[in-house]
Amino acid sequence: MPIVTVQVTREGTTPDRTSVTAEEKARIIAGVSQVMLDVLNKPLESTYVVIEEVDLDNWGWGGLPTAEYRKLFADCAKGRDRIAK
Repeated sequence: MPIVTVQVTREGTTPDRTSVTAEEKARIIAGVSQVMLDVLNKPLESTYVVIEEVDLDNWGWGGLPTAEYRKLFADCAKGRDRIAK
């Protein structure tokens, strides 16, 4: 019986959102369960998927809090766009 934990930042997929929707969570559960079936031949009914929503302030990447990292990444991408034009 596999138990798979998926962690996502709580703010959702767009800036105006504060959570992942129930529909998105259902799709994550279905997709992860299907991967376990396809890769490890684990039946859907024996796979548990746990989704943990983490506050953005409690998430970091590249040595920075995620909000700062995303801002830095966005600023770099804008600079690349200007150079490409």
